[in-house]
Amino acid sequence: MKLDTGSRFEDPDAAYRLIVEAHRGLDEEESRRLDAALILILSNQIGDLALLEEALRLARSSVAPANAAG
Repeated sequence: MKLDTGSRFEDPDAAYRLIVEAHRGLDEEESRRLDAALILILSNQIGDLALLEEALRLARSSVAPANAAG
């Protein structure tokens, strides 16, 4: 299965607002812990190691140059 990077939400803006609202009132550390918990929950929902690997590669490339990956 290939990672679907297109929007699958009927209302992508509403999905974004949900994520933003979940962080409201949290300090930076709490926000990072929320993100980590959400990543683990959604990774389990994906349940496919190859898709998870592809998603992580894509996410990593959006925040760090490929040569900085280690």
